[in-house]
Amino acid sequence: MDIDCIIESILFAAGRPVKIKTLSDVLNISTKEVIESFNRLKSDYERENRGVKVLMINDSIVMSSNEVYAEYIKKALGLDIKQGLSQAALEVLSIIAYNQPITRIDIEKIRGVKCEKAINTLLEFNLIKEDGRINAPGRAILYSTTDEFLKYFNLPSLKDLPPLDDIT
Repeated sequence: MDIDCIIESILFAAGRPVKIKTLSDVLNISTKEVIESFNRLKSDYERENRGVKVLMINDSIVMSSNEVYAEYIKKALGLDIKQGLSQAALEVLSIIAYNQPITRIDIEKIRGVKCEKAINTLLEFNLIKEDGRINAPGRAILYSTTDEFLKYFNLPSLKDLPPLDDIT
């Protein structure tokens, strides 16, 4: 049984992140062995400069297209998230990324302007999600980023966001 090939097949078929624990359970191997397989697959794809790659996002592994070929993919599939995101949406996304979970009202306090449209756009692109409600009058929705956000910006986890000092 070639663990690497099985994991690669599962990731390809899933088309979304698969929990390391799930792979471990299905293959009856340790999570350490799953991570070792991920590292071998990642090295193979990088060494061969393939059109796809594997990423570890939080506690999951996902197969993704290689960003080197992004322009061709966008043209072929008519995709361009950046084109669909306004400056306001990018600002709101960064506020959520660094302050999550956060309410719309708190985002608006930081920006100084309304942001409902930007939030709806980010939800549509699956870059943010509703992440519960605050336990206070009005029960405002809390927003946080998704694994799709991490994947799009090629970040293994939120800990890998650049420090705010580097941005400002």
